[in-house]
Amino acid sequence: MLAGMLLIGACLISQAQTSKKNASADPDNLAKEYFSQIMGVANNAMTNTKLYQFVYEWLGTPYRLGGDSKNGIDCSKFSLAVYENVFNTTIGYNSRNQYANVKQVNKKDLQPGDLVFFKIRSRQITHVGVYLGDDKFAHAASSRGVMISDLNEAYWKRYYYNGGRPFEESSRTMTANSGLDNEDKNLN
Repeated sequence: MLAGMLLIGACLISQAQTSKKNASADPDNLAKEYFSQIMGVANNAMTNTKLYQFVYEWLGTPYRLGGDSKNGIDCSKFSLAVYENVFNTTIGYNSRNQYANVKQVNKKDLQPGDLVFFKIRSRQITHVGVYLGDDKFAHAASSRGVMISDLNEAYWKRYYYNGGRPFEESSRTMTANSGLDNEDKNLN
């Protein structure tokens, strides 16, 4: 009986090692493991390698209000760049316009790629980021540029407003004025 248990144990260990080698040889799995470690997001929560690669390439980019390049970028232009480059979708050009172009999503239902919106010392939306999973989000912070933060940090918890997912019509170009009140459209 002992010999039988040893044989079964050896087979299980051999199978586990073979499975691990096959998973490690897969470039997508390697990328997921790498980005998972760097971004602090569980490997099983990483569903879109292109999203994580894009964010990784922008990490450390300085903040610049109105900026839209790696020389400096603001939060809404960063989320716009993510959507244009990863999802081939254009969303609004500032955080309030972007919020007008999404379906609201509860915090507990956020998925990687969703937008997260904040009202920082204001009654209006003032900041936006891109949700990565495991309560982490990427954004361009005025203090440290493009970075990854945790929604459970006291600061972000305090100012979190809502999540949003672009409408299903992903091929549609989302306009800057979409969803605004008539008062906001009339600038006379």
